Amino acid sequence: MTRVQNRRAPERGGELDDCLRACAVHSGKLVGSLDRRRTELAELLRKLLVVCAAAGATPAAPVPAGGATALLKRAVKGPAAPAGGIGNELLDALLAVAGKALECGYDDELALARQISETVLDRRRNSRAGWRLRARVLEALGEERQAVEAYERYLELTDEDGFGVAARIEGLRQAAARERDLLDLLTRQCPAATGFARGPATDVWAEGLALHALGDWPAAEPRLLGALLALAADQSPVADRQELLSQYLDLRTAVPGQDLDQVIALYAEQRRLRMRGPVADPTVGGVRWLSLGEFRNRIAGKSVCLIANSGRVGSSSMGAEIDGYDLVVRFNSYRIDPRHTGSRTDVHATIHKHGFNWDRPVTTRLVFGGVSGDWKHSLRNRLVPGAQQYLGDETLRWPVRTIGRLGGDAWSGIPTTGFNMLWLLDFLDVSPTLDLIGFDFYESGAYRVPEAMKLAITSVHEYTSEKAWVMERAQSVTDMRISLR
Repeated sequence: MTRVQNRRAPERGGELDDCLRACAVHSGKLVGSLDRRRTELAELLRKLLVVCAAAGATPAAPVPAGGATALLKRAVKGPAAPAGGIGNELLDALLAVAGKALECGYDDELALARQISETVLDRRRNSRAGWRLRARVLEALGEERQAVEAYERYLELTDEDGFGVAARIEGLRQAAARERDLLDLLTRQCPAATGFARGPATDVWAEGLALHALGDWPAAEPRLLGALLALAADQSPVADRQELLSQYLDLRTAVPGQDLDQVIALYAEQRRLRMRGPVADPTVGGVRWLSLGEFRNRIAGKSVCLIANSGRVGSSSMGAEIDGYDLVVRFNSYRIDPRHTGSRTDVHATIHKHGFNWDRPVTTRLVFGGVSGDWKHSLRNRLVPGAQQYLGDETLRWPVRTIGRLGGDAWSGIPTTGFNMLWLLDFLDVSPTLDLIGFDFYESGAYRVPEAMKLAITSVHEYTSEKAWVMERAQSVTDMRISLR
């Protein structure tokens, strides 16, 4: 029962000075960590220091905590910071730190992420990224009701639900309802539990375990279930309730003569809803799955153009020419302006981590992802029934790695969506024309749907290596078009 006490959310703290000091202190705590996620967090904290040192000299050696704090304070005075606010560069750096801290998942990192979220919203009350961060932090801390409220505020501030927040809200709501149904069912099966639901949950649970150890299940069960009811009434963190609920069911399954079919069904349903949200249409509108070979057959003999999400495309006036290809391939958060970008999208290739344009009707949608479980989770939650006729299966999940077998030794960076798609088309080698339109590897900036323009051009991709790969195979190059066939 210690987790009930340990996972309580830290007190709110929205002062920028305190937040920056906490980041500096936390950076020192991570020195020598062998945890990969914490090592990555340490690197993001280092980059935060670099951002903050822009107003002065960047130290060549590690900065002591006091010096780091001094550097961090300077960021508030930079020219990019609005009066009383946080500059865009500092905001992006703080959000990156908080996101990685959430991924770490430890109590110290969750506290840091929460402090950052409170600080961002203290200075930018209408920050969409700030509200989404706050919701994710609250969800990680098990405060589902508050998390839903924060998610709803995020949706009020945006027109493009590219992160699947609406589905997340519905999943959390339905999961909470199923959990209540489960506790109601257990209470009907053991009415005596209500008499133990008013005492301290920790003490009541310990009494129940002691009685169970003595072999007295009839006396133990009301106390164990009463502790669960007390946690629910107290709106304790979800992780604590789920942990004890799982233990209770483990103990109960060992008792002969128990009918647990309905109990297990409700338990599994509320767990599933929290993990992946509701699935209204498991067949996703009767979509047809495409394997690698089937995708090859669908594109064989057709001219293909791949349209970059670059500023150059956004002012190209090439719309009619683009629509003249047999197949038009677009990526991730692509933006349509018929005069410049063309109007057709035959193949939408996208990373699984966000849901931009997943509701736009296309013939084929290829969703790329490095981790099979995460990829499947995204498909269940983000696919829109009827928005695609064909969907790539797991043979097309991560072409550069799973088909090309280019591991980290051969290709150290994470391959972009565009490079995965281009590599796949080059590998299949069945297109008489294979053109890249507007590919300048973000030299002209990004051209995306408005909501996605806030996303940083991530540094985890090897744009230089991808450009070199393309140029080695180019048959002709103009200002707007690179032809590989």
